[in-house]
Amino acid sequence: MNLIPALSFIAAASTDVSPLFGLLTLVLLLAVFVSLVMAKLRQSLLVGYFLCGILMANSGIPGALGIDASDAIIPQLAELGIVLLMFTLGIEFSFRELQHLWRLALIGGGLQVLITAWFSGSIAALLGRPWEECLLIGIVFALSSTAVSLKSFQDQGLSASPGAKTALGIALFQDILVIGLFLILPALLGDSKTPMGQQILVALGKGLAFLGGAALLGRFGINPLLHAVAKTRSRELFTLTIIGMSAGVAFAGGALELSLALGAFAGGMMVSESIYSHRIMTDILPFKDLFLTIFFVSVGLMIDVREVLANWWIILLGTMAVFAFKSITVFAVSRLLRLPLRPALLAAASLSSLGEFSLVLIQKSNEFRPFHPWLEQILLICTALGMALIPGSMLATAPLSAWMERRGWFRCKRSTPTSLTSSASIKSLEDHAIICGYGPVGQELHRALLHEGVDCIIVDLNADTVRDLKKQGHPVLFGDVTHPEAQALAKIKQARLIAFTFPQTQVTKQAIPLVLSENPEILILARAKFSTEALDLTLMGARVVHDEKESSMAMVEMGLCAYEKNPI
Repeated sequence: MNLIPALSFIAAASTDVSPLFGLLTLVLLLAVFVSLVMAKLRQSLLVGYFLCGILMANSGIPGALGIDASDAIIPQLAELGIVLLMFTLGIEFSFRELQHLWRLALIGGGLQVLITAWFSGSIAALLGRPWEECLLIGIVFALSSTAVSLKSFQDQGLSASPGAKTALGIALFQDILVIGLFLILPALLGDSKTPMGQQILVALGKGLAFLGGAALLGRFGINPLLHAVAKTRSRELFTLTIIGMSAGVAFAGGALELSLALGAFAGGMMVSESIYSHRIMTDILPFKDLFLTIFFVSVGLMIDVREVLANWWIILLGTMAVFAFKSITVFAVSRLLRLPLRPALLAAASLSSLGEFSLVLIQKSNEFRPFHPWLEQILLICTALGMALIPGSMLATAPLSAWMERRGWFRCKRSTPTSLTSSASIKSLEDHAIICGYGPVGQELHRALLHEGVDCIIVDLNADTVRDLKKQGHPVLFGDVTHPEAQALAKIKQARLIAFTFPQTQVTKQAIPLVLSENPEILILARAKFSTEALDLTLMGARVVHDEKESSMAMVEMGLCAYEKNPI
């Protein structure tokens, strides 16, 4: 049976079913199947949600459900997605994190946004667009996909790396900029007769007062209520209370003409400031994927494949130009912040596309001054293509950085290279062990080796850990173990053992060939989460601790102990 007639039959037989519910049901079901394909191809699921929306919009499915392309249901679905997305942003927004990353956010994010917005806004000005549209277009191009970049860092086990922290700092600045732009967007693009400057000041004052009130309410006002709810030990009531209060704040934002989206952000920020923030994260954030699904599918529903096919060469050129310019800009800013080569390349690759909030700004600006349909279509599909390129481009930074370093490009200039300890204590070592990473596994191995009288050198990228070890008198290097210079400083040729105590196999795979080229006889220990990773590392010459296998053996042993018969 053909799909469209079947859907028409279902729609005719279900006249009492709301078209919005029917559309939402198909969105979720189709998103599952498309996401399975994207996961198999190791691509971002967010791109899959885009494709899901495009497939629905251009296959006649909404029409079969009785939903016209110009129907208000699709914009309503997009508005719902924006509200939910802003709510999760508010929950994740952390003033404490901003305090730690303020330098990266202010300098790195400020320079990246300024350069990118100026360049793209200047092109819009040359095309004859008004200055306020040039400003909006500049910021649309300056924003990056925080969701895709941070998810890619997590998938590659690099969430705590310097590149991830730099990307997070720049993304924080972009998020703050989006909130500020939400406040002034009506004044910027509206047609009120009141002077624009006055409108902007009033909007900023009203918005900042609203956000400040929500933050104070979150810190001092809702704790007694949440404490009373928590005493009931009812998870359902706790979740209902959080969502109810947040929806109330969002509604208040809309009633004060600050938009539902800004109210949703304030609602999320309000509950995140309470003493129950960790429980709120646990209960609410699992819904984030659902919120992202609704938003990206709703954006995909607005893409017209005919426009894409008619302008495919402009879309490809535009995607490549955005990717190249933003990558170069973020790389230059990262190097200005003294980031080493590979982390700088990682940060550049992760922030090289347009982002989800670029799409949010496009949708919100259409309420005041619509984009030209041709330009909107190109921006939507360029964003989707750019997001699809991020995971692969991040993986490509490892061989690219190695290739650049072999040619002597962008080498870090180090005084007492990568070392935060006395070089004399390292020069005297022979037949020692090199411990890469100083988490729980690295600490246990270090203690055991010291107990047996084995000299050790620790290589780590956490500056606080390195300083603590230095104070304790342990030989330690602040460096990246994938760099030949760091391995040479750790005296890899004289070492008997090197242990990669972290489970990030991508880093281990890059380091092992360098280790074996300098010391083919060294014993290499490594960790792996999954069996395929363990096999890859074994074939490269490492002795592998397979986390899943070791955990299963320990759990089996403990489980069997519970059923052992006591001796008579």
